[in-house]
Amino acid sequence: MPPALSVLTRNRDFRSLFTADLIGLGADWFVMIPLLTLLPQLTGSGLWGGLALAADQGLMALLLPYTGTIADRFDRRRILIAADLAMAACALLLLLVRTEATAWIALVAVGAIAVAKAFFSPAAQAALPNVVDAEDLPAANTLAGSAWGTMLVIGASLGGIASEAFGAYPCFALASALLLFSAVQVWRVRRPLQAERTGVPAPAFAAIAEALRYIRRHPRIASLVTVKSAVGLGNGVLTVFPLLAPLLGAGPLGTGLLFAARGLGALIGPIVLRRALSHRAWLLPGLAVSMSLYGLAYLGVSLVTWFPLVLAGVVLAHLAAGGNWMMSNYVLQAEVPDELRGRVFATDFMLATLSVAVSQLAVGAFVDRIDPRVLIAACGAVTLLYSGGWALVALRRPPEVEVSRG
Repeated sequence: MPPALSVLTRNRDFRSLFTADLIGLGADWFVMIPLLTLLPQLTGSGLWGGLALAADQGLMALLLPYTGTIADRFDRRRILIAADLAMAACALLLLLVRTEATAWIALVAVGAIAVAKAFFSPAAQAALPNVVDAEDLPAANTLAGSAWGTMLVIGASLGGIASEAFGAYPCFALASALLLFSAVQVWRVRRPLQAERTGVPAPAFAAIAEALRYIRRHPRIASLVTVKSAVGLGNGVLTVFPLLAPLLGAGPLGTGLLFAARGLGALIGPIVLRRALSHRAWLLPGLAVSMSLYGLAYLGVSLVTWFPLVLAGVVLAHLAAGGNWMMSNYVLQAEVPDELRGRVFATDFMLATLSVAVSQLAVGAFVDRIDPRVLIAACGAVTLLYSGGWALVALRRPPEVEVSRG
């Protein structure tokens, strides 16, 4: 049996945590895909979809430094359950979005869901090493890294199909139910999701400063927490997906398929690039190559008019992005001490989500005036430029990766 599947079948607590993450991620896309189709229909503009995506990512970025501190100071199980319950309630708010005049409710609901996700993400990532043995951590990371892609494939595909067949509102209700089930799965985890804490915890802002000092003192960690920004700065392409699909004759189902292709790439990327985890010298060069491949793939997508080939380009881009995410997460989980892990991951997520929000706002500002393919090409070029600058700094003196359980 492959190691990744073995840890899933042997370890009940990891299986419950992984399943909760899987279900929650699927629910997220059962919200976003129908919403991104619904908003242009109600408002006649692609700007609202860009605003929804930017609200999702931007609010997370603003809150992550604080929520990472919470993940290091409080019971991570309770944080995860509370976040799931809050997201389930907010998904139901979307049932009120019925006209152009009520489109603002979508931004409020998506923003509230983003707040809950800001608490969920660093707590879940920081908890993972505590539910598996050290020798199972690479396999667990491969599965965890593919979870997002797995549920993007399923959630985006089914979300697109269900949105076209039944409309957006049944999808929102189903997403709420799935998030409740995710909370049940977290409740079933019995291992502690954090190590024993000793001493009096520092105040929140002092704790954030401590994590930033740690990152500054460790160049390897600094490289890892800035690497995801390359793909983030290219993620403005997501704003274009709901407009690109009709342009190529694919309709709402095509929007779901574009997001599903993104998920398929993110699913297989960690599997294809997993070998890099066992080769120290491959990690930083692998990160640089994966960033560049993402940019090149989207430059290719911008030149293609045949929809199946567009889907193939999106799969390739996010294969690279998924491997990039998995490799950087693995080293951070293995090297950062448990008492700092939530805050370091929060910084990592903050930089990534902030770059996504900036990209989506920038693309959203032009999406109604410029050909979607030109915007896709611009996003690909920005990622290429960032990856080149990152490589010049990070690879000048490649640090040796010493994997140890913190």
